[in-house]
Amino acid sequence: MATKRMNVLVYSGNGSTVESIRHCLYSLRRLLSPSYAVITVTGEAIIKEPWTPSCALLVFPGGADLGYCRTLNGEGNRRIRQYVERGGLYLGLCAGGYYGSQRCEFELGRKNMEVAGNRELAFYPGTCRGCAFPGFVYHSEKGTKAAEVAVSKTALTKGSIPTVFRAYYNGGGIFVDAPKYQDQGVEVLASYTEDICVDAGEGRAAVVYCRVGEGAAILTSNHPEFAAVNLDKNADIPGFDKVVDALTEDDPQRTDFLKACLWKLGLEVNQEQNVVPSLSRLHLSSILPSYTSELMASLADIITTEDGKEYIQDENDRFCIERMSTWSFGSVANALPTSGSVTAEEEADQDRILDYSKITKHIVIQDQQVPQSKETPYFNHHAFFANLEYFQSRSTEGGDAYGKHLLYGEVVTSTNTILEKNTHLLRRLPSGFTATATVQVAGRGRGSNVWVSPAGSLIFSTVVRHPMSLMPHAPVVFLQYLAAMAIVEGIKDYDAGYQNVPIKLKWPNDIYALDPADSASKTYVKIGGILVNSHYSSEEYLSVIGIGLNTTNASPTTSLNALKPPAPFTLEKLLARILTSFSDLYARFVRTGFDKDLEGLYYKHWLHMDQIVTLETEGGARARIKGITRDWGLLIAEELGFGDRATGRIITLQSDSNSFDFFKGLVKRKV
Repeated sequence: MATKRMNVLVYSGNGSTVESIRHCLYSLRRLLSPSYAVITVTGEAIIKEPWTPSCALLVFPGGADLGYCRTLNGEGNRRIRQYVERGGLYLGLCAGGYYGSQRCEFELGRKNMEVAGNRELAFYPGTCRGCAFPGFVYHSEKGTKAAEVAVSKTALTKGSIPTVFRAYYNGGGIFVDAPKYQDQGVEVLASYTEDICVDAGEGRAAVVYCRVGEGAAILTSNHPEFAAVNLDKNADIPGFDKVVDALTEDDPQRTDFLKACLWKLGLEVNQEQNVVPSLSRLHLSSILPSYTSELMASLADIITTEDGKEYIQDENDRFCIERMSTWSFGSVANALPTSGSVTAEEEADQDRILDYSKITKHIVIQDQQVPQSKETPYFNHHAFFANLEYFQSRSTEGGDAYGKHLLYGEVVTSTNTILEKNTHLLRRLPSGFTATATVQVAGRGRGSNVWVSPAGSLIFSTVVRHPMSLMPHAPVVFLQYLAAMAIVEGIKDYDAGYQNVPIKLKWPNDIYALDPADSASKTYVKIGGILVNSHYSSEEYLSVIGIGLNTTNASPTTSLNALKPPAPFTLEKLLARILTSFSDLYARFVRTGFDKDLEGLYYKHWLHMDQIVTLETEGGARARIKGITRDWGLLIAEELGFGDRATGRIITLQSDSNSFDFFKGLVKRKV
């Protein structure tokens, strides 16, 4: 079995700058989504977590490479180098270019600025020497230049390749004598057209491609990931406005060049840039309109009035309440009002980096009827509530809370963030309150992972109020297992004929499907994940279970509809089925705990029984997976000795501190 590499990891640790990271995320997400999840990764995660099997590209942004050295010299760089040599990809931008060279020479002879020394990664087998142009000042735009480069159309062959273009430059180096390393797998992708102020040897290489074992690296001196729209033309720096104007003029060529570089690395690149959509209004409705009114009454103490408008100011978000008596459908097309420096016009007209926490989210209170299709064209509320009623009528436990209240938005930040990070709101929401969306622009995942959530994914989060009195026989840790079981059971009991849809569970809470593109070799790929966050408050746990499940979207891996079900899944019906399935499982769990029947149902769907693994936390010991404990949900591993014979020692592992790399048979420590 093999897992698809779908994560693009942008280093965000010691030495990196916030702005460089933001520009990386902005440009790479536009060009690589939804085929890849573009997310940040810390130095500690690089050193300790099992990130390499799922990593398609490791990116080191601008900053100061000495900080990279302090964190990663030794074990971190050994893992990065090994990852690339075994087929991985590295993109080093400015400081990341210095860091990926055999030697870094920066501002030699300049007091308090000079940096010189060999580097461990050594993807480029020579020296990166800078600054190429004068005027660099740390933490400033004063040395910024719209530096022109000439592009090699023999080295870059796919896409619309520009001949020359100007890109953001601030402190980068020259790859000295780059043409001389051609026999070592180095290709010059772009060279500066202007005179530079350091000895470059042969050529003026600004961007180089380096073959490294079975993998490759691209190192840059400039910043092809910086989009002019995200630069402040009004910054109080002489001439900076002209720099931004020049970059704006050449932005299409910059984008084409960055695309060509990503294609050169073998990545799947969008033919068109993905525009980050504006946040939409949220619609609050219930299976009966009167339930919505009752819910709003319970929120009355946190609603304030300002200039005749109602607001909820919470810890993470600010919500504006729109009553049906004051709201009209015609206003949906308008951009959301914002606070801070972001105006509604700017958000609507410009696709650029936004601080979503500064944007006021609007909630339309549907206390007269459920939203009509013209209001929410991508989610049919009538179909959802009708299916919910039908599945509730078949319930074996009689639960009807889950899905009773629904908060839907076409485009949201994250359903989990909206519920879990706004504790004033969360504390007043009932069990079963569910938020769902068509698209998330700031989704969250477990540890260093983020699940890609393009249109076609079933994305939702639901609230569980779990009393402390239940903990002795029904610990809250089992919520992740119940949610995973509810997804599989909901899929297989979606309708007649769906029981053979080939999906499985990976411990503790990932959903895998038999890859339809490689079913003969029994390859499984991830199609969904679960994130559970819990707060303790007033003798109960307030938990938010977040779920993302590829349903109709083929990227980034595969989808439920690609598994050839009897008829395509619909998001509304599947959401209703999973919620009622969870309701039944949770009601039973509250009554009996994780008993033998629930344990057997979990094992029926999981991938691991009797799998032999290596336990990093036990000094590399080999062990056979035997299940999970029914008291606290710990993974049970039976130690193996010579000839893989059981030694009699049983090892238990917690889900929140270990990561199971199923495909490599490795249980690793998680940070």
